[in-house]
Amino acid sequence: MQVHIEERDKAGNLTATYVGSSSKDEKGRPDGRLDVMVPNLFYTNIYLIGFIASFLEFHCGPTIITSSAARSIYPTGATMRIARVASHTMKSGMLKGYAGVGVGDASASPTAALLFSILQESTGRIATIIFADRLGTSLEPECKMYRLAADVFNDAAMLLDCLSPALPQGPRVVLLSSSSMLRALCGVAAGSSKASLSAHFAKWGNLGELNAKDSSQETVISLLGMLAGSVVISYVSSPMTTWTCLILLLSIHLAMNRAAVRAVSMHSLNRQRANLVISTYLDQDRIMNPKEVSIQERIFEWNGVLRWRSSSPFAAARIGLSLRDLLASLGPAHERTGSIRDAEARLTTLIHLFSEEDFLVWYDAPQRLGHITIKQGAAAESQLKAWALVLWIAHRHHAAGPDATSAAIESSLEVHRITLQELSLRWSDCTSRLRSAGWDVDIASLETTSGSRICLK
Repeated sequence: MQVHIEERDKAGNLTATYVGSSSKDEKGRPDGRLDVMVPNLFYTNIYLIGFIASFLEFHCGPTIITSSAARSIYPTGATMRIARVASHTMKSGMLKGYAGVGVGDASASPTAALLFSILQESTGRIATIIFADRLGTSLEPECKMYRLAADVFNDAAMLLDCLSPALPQGPRVVLLSSSSMLRALCGVAAGSSKASLSAHFAKWGNLGELNAKDSSQETVISLLGMLAGSVVISYVSSPMTTWTCLILLLSIHLAMNRAAVRAVSMHSLNRQRANLVISTYLDQDRIMNPKEVSIQERIFEWNGVLRWRSSSPFAAARIGLSLRDLLASLGPAHERTGSIRDAEARLTTLIHLFSEEDFLVWYDAPQRLGHITIKQGAAAESQLKAWALVLWIAHRHHAAGPDATSAAIESSLEVHRITLQELSLRWSDCTSRLRSAGWDVDIASLETTSGSRICLK
């Protein structure tokens, strides 16, 4: 069978074509190769396309619709009020003569202050564009992590603002520009994660009402925070008291926000939650419900790591990869032409193995890295099955010890075949029990990058 595969991005644009050619060496052994052809238009305008992609949303993921008992905690008024008081304390310290560029400095000119303001604002806006481009796809699947990260960014910016008076003018400019950048990251992370969490809390489709009432809460809390901040700064008269109050308030702010985020029980299966739920099902034949998972899941998790229940990471996996990335683990590519020797026969074997599935999976045992390439039109349930498969294969290699890690490709393919057969026999039962436990398996929350799709011809 001659391999002919087209690869497209999520917008449907052709990004690469893979054509396999079969041949035999002098001893009659298969000696095929796989050629990778990139469209001229795509190759010529790759930088322009990348620049446009930073501003356009090529793929719109589904809305998270679930319920949670944590609605009364998040967003919590106490944490927002504490943040407001901390902000007043920070500004009080900055404006007492040992702060920003041009304040308390007789030699500072209005032009220098204006240029610094432009630099600070430009740094923040550029950071916003870069952050949204690089991490925009992961904001919804990892909304809990980025919601708390937004508070960390904001509080770190406050600390940098208070540190700036102790530095000379040059380093102070760098420090305050970094502060502006952190606030920009806070804005992107907080705004995007808030949208996902608001959709999560909209039990009856009342997203508009929820946002309106949330805005009213923020207005009242801001007023109370301003009043409390006015009282606090009247007792802050020295750098020591300023730092003491600031660190205390920021510590309380982060602790309360961490408790609020941990109380949210999401019903979609991202990478970490899929690891917990699937490994528990395969190991104990039991499905964990969203509340159980929210207690065990980590707010900050390494990207793509594989854990068996609550174990330490033993491997990693990437989903939505291009076919070229998957093939790189099967054989080396030619430096100039990009063709891959001996990959045609191995890819044909993978295509035959996963002919009934909407994905291709390959676990590179020596590198302890799983590769998942998604076929065009694959549903969210198929993506979850692919992740469950690579998790189970990686666990079996890990449990077998170093001998399995250094196993040949042929023996590793046998592990793939056996594991796929066993998982397919149990998958219908698994998905039905997942839905009964309250999980929404129709939401695709595993991809954290703008992946690609392949189409077999």
